[in-house]
Amino acid sequence: MAIAESMRTWARRIKRDAVMLWFARRHPDTPLLAKALCIFTVAYALSPIDLIPDFIPVLGYVDDVLLLPSFIWLAVRLLPHHVIQECRVQAEAWMEKEKAKPASYAGAIGIVLIWIAVLGLCWWYFYRA
Repeated sequence: MAIAESMRTWARRIKRDAVMLWFARRHPDTPLLAKALCIFTVAYALSPIDLIPDFIPVLGYVDDVLLLPSFIWLAVRLLPHHVIQECRVQAEAWMEKEKAKPASYAGAIGIVLIWIAVLGLCWWYFYRA
């Protein structure tokens, strides 16, 4: 039971920090590089579409287990401590009030565009004259 509880706690923290980055991207004290990483991470984390679909064995869960927490960790490391504290309070209040995770349709559009670009490059590579 201890492992299951620690996994639930870890998942809640990941969700909270994704929402925290959503607030941090608009905070006036957030540095430009951190703001850009927050925007990318939030768009990716809250997108209803995964970059690597979950039905692909092993690789489908790599983004959920490794990639997303790594982006969140890096974004949090780039943020000033007071911004993290303020935005975590905002995120917890928002999550308590809404009882749901926000969705990023811009992130979904970005992922669809990446897939279209990859498919276009594959088509160009295999069907060029």
